[in-house]
Amino acid sequence: MAPKILCVAEKPSIAKSVAQHLSGGHVHTHNVTGNQYVKNYEFDFTFNPPWGNCSVTMTSVLGHLTATEFPVEYKKWQISTCQNLFEAPVITRVDKDKESIARNITQQARYSKALFIWTDCDREGEHIGSEVRKAALDGNPRLDVKRAVFSNTERAHVLQAAQRPVVLDDRQVSAVAARIELDLRLGAIFTRFQTLTLQTLGGDLATDRIISYGSCQFPTLGFVVDRYFRVKNFVPEQFWSIKVMHRREDIDVAFLWRRHRLFDRMSVVILFERCIGARLAKVTKLQKKPTTKWRPLPLTTVELQKLGSRFLRMDSQRVMKIAESLYNKGWISYPRTETDQFDRGMNLRAIVEKQTQDNAWGPYARELLNGAFRQPRGGRNNDQAHPPIHPVNYVAADTLEGDDRSVYEFVVRRFLACCSDDAKGESTTVEIEYGSETFFASGLLVLQKNYLLIYPYDKWESSQQLPRFTVGESFEPTEANITDGETSAPGYLTEPELISLMDANGIGTDATMAEHIAKIKEREYVMTQSSGGNNARGEAAGRGGGRGGRGGGRRGGGGRGGTITGSGSGVQHFIPTTLGVALIEGYDSIGLETSLGKPFLRKEMEIKMKEICAGTKSRNDFVQETLEQYRHVFIRTQQQVELLKAACRKYVFGEGG
Repeated sequence: MAPKILCVAEKPSIAKSVAQHLSGGHVHTHNVTGNQYVKNYEFDFTFNPPWGNCSVTMTSVLGHLTATEFPVEYKKWQISTCQNLFEAPVITRVDKDKESIARNITQQARYSKALFIWTDCDREGEHIGSEVRKAALDGNPRLDVKRAVFSNTERAHVLQAAQRPVVLDDRQVSAVAARIELDLRLGAIFTRFQTLTLQTLGGDLATDRIISYGSCQFPTLGFVVDRYFRVKNFVPEQFWSIKVMHRREDIDVAFLWRRHRLFDRMSVVILFERCIGARLAKVTKLQKKPTTKWRPLPLTTVELQKLGSRFLRMDSQRVMKIAESLYNKGWISYPRTETDQFDRGMNLRAIVEKQTQDNAWGPYARELLNGAFRQPRGGRNNDQAHPPIHPVNYVAADTLEGDDRSVYEFVVRRFLACCSDDAKGESTTVEIEYGSETFFASGLLVLQKNYLLIYPYDKWESSQQLPRFTVGESFEPTEANITDGETSAPGYLTEPELISLMDANGIGTDATMAEHIAKIKEREYVMTQSSGGNNARGEAAGRGGGRGGRGGGRRGGGGRGGTITGSGSGVQHFIPTTLGVALIEGYDSIGLETSLGKPFLRKEMEIKMKEICAGTKSRNDFVQETLEQYRHVFIRTQQQVELLKAACRKYVFGEGG
């Protein structure tokens, strides 16, 4: 009788896809008692030694199997007991609604020789794999445990992954376990404390609304509030400049002042009078040189979220949800990656060839294969787990609709652009001396669009061509005058800007940033406004009244966030609600060495989690160090809680101006 191998994927769609590829389509499907989504797929497959020809059962989980929580005696909300949660015991056990899934794994493992884990190849996937391992070992302690390394569900890639399994990375498992424990403790402590404290102020805050805290949530909100105050407190300054124009060969050439502008009108008047007094301008420099617009780097998760928000008019959470769906269906590679360089051994031409059948970009793909192909540029990042996001298989235009089609098309066009040549052009610069001042004019002639032909998200257009000038010649400008203007306020944060700030400051990972942004919207700490909205005077949006169930550290839904104007009509800007402003201002005013609204504490946590993954720090040391930092913050907050209340009175209730 052939030995049995149990394979477990992170989600049903991956289990089905992998089973189809390994079985060659010859698979028997069985339902799992207690769960309508999870199936068991049975088939035969020949693995590399020592397993050989085996009977395989392929099944899945639905994300995390377990939940971490406090014992029942710690679930009652009281301000006096919040601090006890720093040391309270925590329990990790199979989530009640996942018991049938865990039971299925345990039962299947009893008759198996080995377990192959097919969870996503990232930190979170490694931890889910450890949960699968425990459930399987409960049924068979002698089980040989391996994990498949894969980044897409294309057939050849899946077959290769099945033949080259590795061991589970317990360092990554420890890092995630530490993060889960800290999220539970810190979320529960500060959520209970600020909710119960602020309820005493009455009004809307006296309802059962949860005023939640998260160590990524608050720094994300802090970025929004910081920009809000920069807009609100902005004071415009008047400036003056000198504009010179000369008409030649029926072309009006505008020369820009090298100084750009000055904030002292009298100084500009004096310099302008020197120009007028000189009467003639002299050409001092004429430069023509080739110029290049670089093709884009291979696509990372952060770039997909930023560019999806900017060009596809979707929020980052929707972009990632669609990308995950496309990956599960086998259309694109794993969409959670920090890597912006393709391995030299990867057959990129084969990927291009699959796109030649499309009516829109097929002809361009064929041109690449006929000699225009270029090896993509390489960035500086490689997470050593996944390649950049790229198409895996071709999808006909009528197979995908709406936003799904838009995201897939973006991924394809980005990949083809990466495999193209840079755009080529010629720039011309004319520099003149007029009086004692220097002015210049520039022109651009695009000679070869190259990657721009397939990638409409970048713009690079020829400008009006400059007429002929000669170095040393003099001419009297057609027009010269003084112009004035005012500095303009910065705009509210857009989602691409917010993601960039989170990325630069280590708030969350490429896989979780969209979740944190969605959370501050759900909690109604921020509202969104599309470009051209009517709240341009630096006014905080009114506090919403969303409510959520009590709990700490568990992922779950909350009240829905709102928008100030219709969504989808432009790039969205984030404006804090009065409650969002009050929370950040309250914690900032407490005088903490590191405010909860700043990114530094969470950034340090992310660094230490990477140290766990590298084996230079233990899980216990990381947890205890972090709890000690937050314990100091909590004690200080308790002592200065009146400042937090005062901020809420000021912004939420409008007391004291």
